[in-house]
Amino acid sequence: MEDLVQELKDKAGLTEEQAIKTIQTIKDYITSKLPPMFSGMVDNFLGTAAAEEDHLD
Repeated sequence: MEDLVQELKDKAGLTEEQAIKTIQTIKDYITSKLPPMFSGMVDNFLGTAAAEEDHLD
C-alpha cells in the first residue's frame, strides 16, 4: 500500500493522511459493491489501510 500512498502524494498532491483516507474510502466502496467473499481479495490488493489509518489518530 505504501506504493499507492506515494503515487497519490506525487500525482494528486495529497498529504499522507489524505492519501490513506482516500484508499480506505475506495476500499470501503469497492467492498460494499462486491459479494463478501471478495473482501479479502480487495484487502490484499489495496493493502490494509485501516492499520495505516490507526497510526494517524
